[in-house]
Amino acid sequence: MKDIRIALLDMNNNHVNQGFRNIKEISEAFQQSSEGHVSITTFDVRFKNEIPAVEDFDIFISSGGPGNPHREGHEWEDRFACFLDSVFEHNKYNEDKKYLFLICHSFQLASIHWELGNICKRKSYSFGVMPVHKTEEGEQEFLFKNLPDPFYAVDSRAYQFIEPNHERFEELGMKIVAIEKFRPHINLERAVMAIRFSEEIFGTQFHPEANPEGMVENLKDEKNKQAMIESFGMEKYLETIDRMDDEDKIILTQAQILPRFLQFAKKNVLKGCKALA
Repeated sequence: MKDIRIALLDMNNNHVNQGFRNIKEISEAFQQSSEGHVSITTFDVRFKNEIPAVEDFDIFISSGGPGNPHREGHEWEDRFACFLDSVFEHNKYNEDKKYLFLICHSFQLASIHWELGNICKRKSYSFGVMPVHKTEEGEQEFLFKNLPDPFYAVDSRAYQFIEPNHERFEELGMKIVAIEKFRPHINLERAVMAIRFSEEIFGTQFHPEANPEGMVENLKDEKNKQAMIESFGMEKYLETIDRMDDEDKIILTQAQILPRFLQFAKKNVLKGCKALA
């Protein structure tokens, strides 16, 4: 059986981050439960300018991270853009596919790079456990198969993706599969929350890796706590804390999306190997 090689791209720019720890835990659980050998290698993209070579790995997970997703003149930005194009182009012309999952900051970087819409600063920082709605295409999305509509996910962002360029989506064969909750009392466009970039590339604005322990840890940060209280009020904040470990909310989302992605990628990598043999 072929070895499965996973690359984890740390986009946190040397900030301590609960999300990346969760991504590692999910990847290690997949490694331990897999038949055959699974290797996991970590790359510090923004702080150390490390980027994996596309040909050296089968599966890539690129994390969330702090700061502005628009270009600021760093060397890693060009290298990450080339990496995105390399994965996308490789899959067009090769039988052995490469699988990529993009989370939050990485999702924004990819959406800007492929010119898919307006990625702009939010009026206020968003943090909390939010309902996420499937689009019509999202109803068919296998990564969401066992999730209700809406499902619940951890949202943590200063930026948002609005005003999608539908012609560009069609041109590239990409699909919006989830959007922000409907707020009739607020006259703002609903943000894009997940995109099927291709058969092999998927991305979410929310954090599918998050777990209750990590959320509680994050809420010790006064900025996150205040952002949540400002957005929803003290009553909703306390209710969220109370519901944090409900089996049908972020525990379900964490158990479904990334593990399903890893299983799907592994199955197809091994199938591709047999076809090439």
